[in-house]
Amino acid sequence: MRLKDESYMRRCFDLARLSAGLNAPNPRVGAVVVYQDKIIGEGYHQQYGGPHAEVQAIRNVSNKDKQFLDKSTIYVSLEPCFHTGKTPPCVDLILKHKIPRVVVSCVDPFEQVAGRSIAKLRAQGVSVTEGLLQKEGAWLCRRFFTTVQKKRPYILLKFAQSKDGFIGSHDQEITISNPLSKRLVHKWRSESTAILVGTTTAVVDNPQLNNRYFFGASPLRLVLDKSLRIPEDAYLLNGPKTTWVFTEHPKQSNRSNLQYIPLSFDAHLLRSMLEYLQQQKIQSLMVEGGGQLLQSFIDADLWDEARILTSNTTLKQGVKAPVLSNHKIHQVQSIADNQLTVFLRQ
Repeated sequence: MRLKDESYMRRCFDLARLSAGLNAPNPRVGAVVVYQDKIIGEGYHQQYGGPHAEVQAIRNVSNKDKQFLDKSTIYVSLEPCFHTGKTPPCVDLILKHKIPRVVVSCVDPFEQVAGRSIAKLRAQGVSVTEGLLQKEGAWLCRRFFTTVQKKRPYILLKFAQSKDGFIGSHDQEITISNPLSKRLVHKWRSESTAILVGTTTAVVDNPQLNNRYFFGASPLRLVLDKSLRIPEDAYLLNGPKTTWVFTEHPKQSNRSNLQYIPLSFDAHLLRSMLEYLQQQKIQSLMVEGGGQLLQSFIDADLWDEARILTSNTTLKQGVKAPVLSNHKIHQVQSIADNQLTVFLRQ
């Protein structure tokens, strides 16, 4: 039974991954309805404000199979919601259809859920199995869990470095990663709620910070610009995607996609910005540069994951790559002539 349960839960994980970048600030969740070892319905939380995974899975049960719901098992990668938000509680939907068994990977740490749905199901006689493939389920929901438990966005640091440890030049843009790596970076952008750079990167590299080479959405663009040094014609301040500029000299913008946000550039800069992002329900933040900004996050121990692309090229001089501390290696992968190393903060 456990092997079959794990197989169906992994299907929930596969479904949940389909929503990457689309359902924040809600978690990624997948659900599968099984009757006599056959999947009769499945679904995932496709978009913020839309039906949850359990709703989609039950809706997708065909009319001829609806009669079997009261004899089925529903597998869910995260505890069903208990409260009314943009949608009604999923726990009540499960009870309405008299589904007798529920298998859950992770308990939802959100204070309005936090085991209440599991308790309600058991009180109504439903058999509940919790903690199945919990480690994998928690990894899938790590962005959501971070916002709930740490009261800040999940922070992903990303940079590309040369073989000899430089990330670029002081006065011009230099391409380090290969085309496959660049496409992968744009996939990461599609999965992030927001993306951040500092003033120097914005001025020297003039990045667009959007998703051009992968499917899906582009992140909200953020930039730290204390004295408003970024030129008016910079990509970051133009185009259809919204940009927030954190500055000590806010001004009124006549562009609908551009907002200046006052912020003191003092010792509390990063934490003040993260507090603001949490208030705005920004679930995940991808920090792309430059070196000083990345190192500031590392020194403040304000990061969760770092993805570093290392090329075979040598620069011999330039901007030194940031130095990680308090970390462990999670993954190492070759991408053509680049190497991707993923670190997790311990």
